[in-house]
This record gives sequence, structure tokens and C-alpha cells, in this order.
Amino acid sequence: MGSDEATQHAVPSRRGVLAGAGSAALAILAGVSGCGTTEPAGAPPAGGTGPTSTGSVGGASSPGAAAAGSAGTVLGASADVPVGGGKIFESLEVVVTQPKPNDFLGFSTICTHTGCNVAAVAGGTINCPCHGSKYHLDGTVARGPAPRPLPSRPVKVVNGQIILD
Repeated sequence: MGSDEATQHAVPSRRGVLAGAGSAALAILAGVSGCGTTEPAGAPPAGGTGPTSTGSVGGASSPGAAAAGSAGTVLGASADVPVGGGKIFESLEVVVTQPKPNDFLGFSTICTHTGCNVAAVAGGTINCPCHGSKYHLDGTVARGPAPRPLPSRPVKVVNGQIILD
């Protein structure tokens, strides 16, 4: 190999460097946001069952549920969660719904499609902005592409405060 050939192979082109840096940045962003993953953080195993309700305690715990808040964490006032609606507690990655009076259910805010955070509870559904998934107030899928229900985060109401159970 001549010295000119060796130099060409040893020094990457500007295009090659930029392409590599762009690919690395996208890989980092995908890892941080959860987008592009096949199993989003907090997703229950395939074939898992939906939540159950027992009065003011929300659903059974999903084995794969991982979220920011821990048992005993106060989320907020139960009066802030409307009947037939819900409230998102973003910093704790929990959404609480009240499908019927005094029936509070808690779920992870992490969509089971690509791991985006749900952004709103409106029109009787919990809505993900990334790809249009919608969940019923009981956490089950109302409209895909979400493949599974939202992971349950059991809650209880004590003295008008919603607490992670």
C-alpha cells in the first residue's frame, strides 16, 4: 500500500465521522427515552392480566412495574381526581383514575408501546401522545398500538390523600 493509500484509510472522512456521531447520539436518546425498545420499562410480562379493583385500592401489583414513587408516597388530594377522569402525577410516573365514585386506580405513566409517558386523561381515556395509544380508566388498552394494559400502581385513599400502596 502506498503512503497516500495508507493515509486515506487511516483518516476517516468528515461524512463518516458525522454519521457515526449522529448514530451514537440517536442510540443514546433512544435508550434514555425508551423509544424503539421492544419491552418498555415497567411493562408487565406478555399475557399479564389487567388490574382489579377493590373499592379505594387500585389494582393488583404487576411484577414488572417499576416507577419513581414507592409504597407510602403521598400523591395528592383525592378531590383532584375527577369521577370519570384522572390525574397524572408526572414526577412520580403515576396516573390515578376514578372510574366511579370512590374507586381510585393507579397505574404507571409509561406506555406499553414504546415507553413514552402518557400525557393526558381526557374524554374518558388515558392518552399517550407518541403514537396515539389510549387506555380505558381501568388501564386496559382502548386503542393501540399499545400491546398491553398499563402496569398497575396500587393506591389507597387515607384522610382525603391518595397514597401509593
